[in-house]
Amino acid sequence: MKLNNLHTTEKEVSATNLFNGEVGTATAIRLKKDGVLKEHITKTPALLLCVVGKTTYKDETNNVVELSPGDFVNIIPHLKHWLEAQVESQLVLLK
Repeated sequence: MKLNNLHTTEKEVSATNLFNGEVGTATAIRLKKDGVLKEHITKTPALLLCVVGKTTYKDETNNVVELSPGDFVNIIPHLKHWLEAQVESQLVLLK
């Protein structure tokens, strides 16, 4: 199965459950070109992995991380953050 096939909507941002384990989850995220995943927080530590495309991770501490395929960022709980896609991108969020 391909990540892109998990997203059935043409929305700017799409997120779908990829895996539910006993102690964690994985979510497939697709951002269309110029798509923005609006400011939000996570209550638990998370890891965001870029699989396809180019996306910028930004947070309220002015941390900016450019994500290309194979790049990842650790997301700190209770820290406002958001994503901006330069091209259509596929990411996996692990919590």
